[in-house]
Amino acid sequence: MANFVLIYRHGTDTFGKMSPDEMQQHMQTWHRWTNEGFEKGWMVNPGDGLKKEGRVVNDRQVVTDGPFVEAREIVSGFTVVQADTIDAAANIAKGCPCLLTGGRVEVRPLEGYTLN
Repeated sequence: MANFVLIYRHGTDTFGKMSPDEMQQHMQTWHRWTNEGFEKGWMVNPGDGLKKEGRVVNDRQVVTDGPFVEAREIVSGFTVVQADTIDAAANIAKGCPCLLTGGRVEVRPLEGYTLN
C-alpha cells in the first residue's frame, strides 16, 4: 500500500453561497466520508481545510501575499489516503464531498521519505 494526498480545489466561494443548514448538511457529509475511510482503513490523515490567507516565499527569499495566483487554483484542503495504486486512490477520491459543490480533487502519490 502507498500513501496518496487528495488535494481539494475550489474555483468559487461555494461555502459563502450556502445557507447555514446547507453548510451543516455538507459538513455532516464530510464527517460520514471521513469516518467511512477510517472504518475501511483507507484514511491515513483526514487533513484539514485551508484558510484563504497565506504567504509565498520565492527562491530569492521574497515573501508575498498568497498563496494562489488565480481564484480557480485555490487549494482549499487536503487528505492523505492509502491505496494499492493511484487509480485505486482516484476511486476513493470519487466519493469526496467537495465534488458535490463543484470542486475538483487532485490525486498525487507521496514519496514516502522516512526520518532516520
